[in-house]
Amino acid sequence: MASLICSIINLYVLVIIVRLLMSWVPPTGPGTYRTIYDGFVTVTEPVLGPIRALIPPMRMGMMALDISPILVIVGLNILARIICGGGGMF
Repeated sequence: MASLICSIINLYVLVIIVRLLMSWVPPTGPGTYRTIYDGFVTVTEPVLGPIRALIPPMRMGMMALDISPILVIVGLNILARIICGGGGMF
């Protein structure tokens, strides 16, 4: 059971990372890329949204740095290390 939970945690971390990478080139119109992007947002936003509400993106001139994905990945890594006995992703 612990192995399944560890695999799910590691997969979710990967999904967050893919969403981050995709956010660098957001979709501009309808199509396959938008569908895939929206799927990643749908899966990750229930976890990232509440963290972002607690700690809003930090303004840095004309852009903002959203640290919610970093916090979630670190938290999941700690959880994986506890459950998996040191087998976290990073």
